[in-house]
Amino acid sequence: MTTFGKIRLGETLTFQRGYDITKAEQTPGGVPIVSSSGISSYHNVAKQGAPGVIIGRKGTLGTVHLVASRYWPHDTTLWVKDFKGNDPKFLYYFLQTLKLENFDTGSSNPTLNRNHLHKIEVWFPSDLMIQRKIAGVLSAYDDLIENNRRRIAILEKMAEEIYREWFVRMRFPGHQNAKCEKGVPVGWEVKRLNEILTLSYGKALKSDDRQPGNVPVYGSGGVVGYHDRAMVNRPGLIVGRKGNVGSVYLSDEPFFPIDTVYYVESKLSLLYLYFLLQSMNFINNDAAVPGLNRNQAYSNQCFSPPRDLIDRFDAIVTNTHEKAKTLRRSNNVLSKTRDALLGRLISGKLPVDELDIQLPSSMTEDAAEETSEEVAHAE
Repeated sequence: MTTFGKIRLGETLTFQRGYDITKAEQTPGGVPIVSSSGISSYHNVAKQGAPGVIIGRKGTLGTVHLVASRYWPHDTTLWVKDFKGNDPKFLYYFLQTLKLENFDTGSSNPTLNRNHLHKIEVWFPSDLMIQRKIAGVLSAYDDLIENNRRRIAILEKMAEEIYREWFVRMRFPGHQNAKCEKGVPVGWEVKRLNEILTLSYGKALKSDDRQPGNVPVYGSGGVVGYHDRAMVNRPGLIVGRKGNVGSVYLSDEPFFPIDTVYYVESKLSLLYLYFLLQSMNFINNDAAVPGLNRNQAYSNQCFSPPRDLIDRFDAIVTNTHEKAKTLRRSNNVLSKTRDALLGRLISGKLPVDELDIQLPSSMTEDAAEETSEEVAHAE
């Protein structure tokens, strides 16, 4: 059985504080600037070579990010300056198990102090091959998840392109023979938004009042948690009212919209309305009313095509949407399985000594040597 030992975190790696850079100082380029919440923008100059393992120092504490290219670690982060011979990808997974957000040393502003983190005692495998095997198992799940995400993005882009082709460019089936009046196909109407749907208010639901469950709770930034019961007992659309004003989300299951959003009531296809609402101008110009004024939202005008054309669109896009739903469910299962394995693998409770794991090329000795050369080049 693999021998794990208790050592200080500073014996496995060295953290370094990131570098400050303002938006005004950034020049468009392909170098990711990694802040505490992840990649926040891009620049044309790198501070460090690949790979990069970065954690949130201020703001979003303890989040762990892995970057496969040269990058710029922002001042809100700590980045691994020295891997001390350990596998970078293993350290990326290892750090996720430490719950570093609990080591906040700030008074009024949450902060992680690298010197304090270096003193933490951890249970750690020193055998590099064991590290790589563990990282290889977990990477296999992440690779599958990322591949599914790319497929989902393609499917969503396909559905959006059909919507734009039919209802924006007006090249719908049979458009060649359609008669037009003032540039609008006969049978199409111009309507105000409130003529085709109703925006209903969500309901306040504090975090402390949420009961354990599987019902997604939607705020203006998307899913903000889960509850044991739904407010809307069907799939539906959510529109941001406060905060992320005008954001649009499609829930494939019953949900609970909180008071920072509206939910949509309509007899039209949800998929059609999802793309329509994303094209709406939901900027709030009423300074007296914070957030999205419902009457102002209703004042938006849009083309209203014949119902049979919307139904044809729905029939085509539903097939694409169902494929994307299947991939999302698969990712949910993969994520839960990976997370269940993470702690057991990192702690050594699930040994990998005897496993014949085919490591990806990025984790071979040759790749490790290339990584060392790139880090040296960046420095």
